Amino acid sequence: MSDYTLETGRRYQARISLGLLQSVASNDMVADRLREAGFDDVAVTGSGRTRTATGLWSRDSISGAVPSDISDIKLLA
Repeated sequence: MSDYTLETGRRYQARISLGLLQSVASNDMVADRLREAGFDDVAVTGSGRTRTATGLWSRDSISGAVPSDISDIKLLA
């Protein structure tokens, strides 16, 4: 796992790699999990095991380890 900082009010994009059983989840289900984690204005695209998600971090800024199934995190303008 790598470390990353999420800053309040900033929009991020990331690639999400789902497991075989998780890959049947709809994009809405994946977006709901991101909302539960603290993101707003979430959009998820893709299908199968690889999805791309964008969202606005709405909680206080945090730093910590990123789970291995999340990669290519980018801060969007």
